[in-house]
Amino acid sequence: MTQAPRKKPEELRSHRWYGVKDLRSFGHRSRTAQMGYSRSDYAGKPVIAIINTWSDINPCHSHFKQRVEEVKRGIWQAGGFPVEMPRLTSSTRCLKCEWQGLMSLQVLMMAMTGLPA
Repeated sequence: MTQAPRKKPEELRSHRWYGVKDLRSFGHRSRTAQMGYSRSDYAGKPVIAIINTWSDINPCHSHFKQRVEEVKRGIWQAGGFPVEMPRLTSSTRCLKCEWQGLMSLQVLMMAMTGLPA
């Protein structure tokens, strides 16, 4: 099995968020700094989003909080910058087709409107 060649940092979509010298990138860098991250945490790394449906009121997803922390650790170890993004949640017993479509649409819109991966 052949592995795809690694992209250079300038080829990553996240470079448009953090690597470009413009006002928009400045805004992304400053907000990331406000969250406590240093430039070395994200510079030249792919930004990997983790969509999380964990909540206190959903017993079906109670293990997601710990699982997401484990996934984040793996992303850091692999050289990425993990970003956790919340999503609508509903327990299985009240999940209906309408909710599934709404939740799928939410993830799609999150990905289309600014996910820097």
